[in-house]
Amino acid sequence: MASRVIHLINPKTDSLTTRPLYMNRALYSPLAGLLAVAACIPRDKYEVVLTDENIETIDFDLKADLVGISAMTSYVNRGYEVADEFRAKGIPVVMGGVHPSFMPQEALKHADAVVIGEVELVIDKLLDDLKQGQMKGTYKSTKLHPMVGLSMPRYDLLKKHRYVNKTFVQTSRGCHQGCTFCAEPLMNGLKFRYRPVDEVINEMENCGSRIISINDADFFGTPERPKEVMRALKGRKIQWQAGVTSKLAQDDRMLELAAESGCTLLSIGFESISRSTLTSVHKHVNRPENFAALVEKVHSYGIMVFGLFMYGFDGDDLSVFDQTVNFNIDTKYDACAYSTLTPYPGTLTWYEMKKANRIVSFDWTMYDQGHVVYRPAQMSGDELRVGVSRAYGNFYATSSIAKRFPMSGKRHRAQWVIYNLMMRRGSKTENIESIAAPTAEPDMAPMPPILPIKREWREAVLEAVGGPGPHLS
Repeated sequence: MASRVIHLINPKTDSLTTRPLYMNRALYSPLAGLLAVAACIPRDKYEVVLTDENIETIDFDLKADLVGISAMTSYVNRGYEVADEFRAKGIPVVMGGVHPSFMPQEALKHADAVVIGEVELVIDKLLDDLKQGQMKGTYKSTKLHPMVGLSMPRYDLLKKHRYVNKTFVQTSRGCHQGCTFCAEPLMNGLKFRYRPVDEVINEMENCGSRIISINDADFFGTPERPKEVMRALKGRKIQWQAGVTSKLAQDDRMLELAAESGCTLLSIGFESISRSTLTSVHKHVNRPENFAALVEKVHSYGIMVFGLFMYGFDGDDLSVFDQTVNFNIDTKYDACAYSTLTPYPGTLTWYEMKKANRIVSFDWTMYDQGHVVYRPAQMSGDELRVGVSRAYGNFYATSSIAKRFPMSGKRHRAQWVIYNLMMRRGSKTENIESIAAPTAEPDMAPMPPILPIKREWREAVLEAVGGPGPHLS
């Protein structure tokens, strides 16, 4: 029987998709990573307690042998506060997730140890060191996980009644798009690593839910692999959704298999309706001239389209907000999320803006894709903030919802209503009333876990951090 306790914590995120808004439920659970971490911890040696601060309070009096905290940039400061409080009680803390992986030396000011990148190949060493009282510093594998034999995430730890989308199954890691604003290829690589299809299906059949979100950076990343998964899903009466890029979402056979295997929604990173803007951030896969036809085609298979758009690119002027939203309404996107371009530390956008002295705030709490932390090229920071807010208001206005409602076709109308009501209410609770205030620069530079492949990008990163360091090439 387990005699030691590990307390895994997701600090409060406070985003429109993680706030409990209807029937005390949040739209998405942010716990997929921690459920995977929990799966790596031997059950016969440790009891795992999981806390999501978005839906519950943290028990700081819990007697634990180790506290593990996962954090993205916008809530890493809260993670540091939580870590400091536990360490003050004499409990060792390990941190992981995107932000600590990019800025481990910063995280080590608040934690005894930091896991950089993937946990699976370093967890045994970390737990051995913990047992010996020697856990400290950084833990990073010298290679990437082959994605074979992954343990089943600890779905039993999840408070499923508190989320609409609660079950996230990963079929691959990595993404070969290389968008300059994205951390994915610098965390998990530019090449896809695939789990065996039978292991994916086994998890889907035994995760305790028949409604599943596929947790890949781009499920339609290559022409044949997603078809293998979808063929295996056919007839299992599982409803699923996934994030994809636009190119292969135009493949009729891909969409036919998606519909036949239970797909109800595709989240697609359209980002912008300007071709020149997309080219400037290396989102070459997107063709704005095809967006309307793509949405119509996906709809024809009974699948909803959740469009992801971003404002604040250098090519954006004040006309971009209404132009984009009017296009979204006229094209009848089922739902949309609008975010402010955010130069996350360690991404190529970060290094470009940092070199140009355009980043104004280094308060990580403001890096929430809502606040403006840099100087936009063709508008003021406040104009960008107001424009994003107006975009949400216009797209989720009653008249827009009525115009876009799927009166005909096979789209899942109940799911459609849930998404629109939750996004509408969530956007109204953002309360972003100002741009981020200027702050001093951090005293250390971010270092991507995996350096960019392109020589000029690698040189830019190494120049910023003062020379090469340990990394996966």
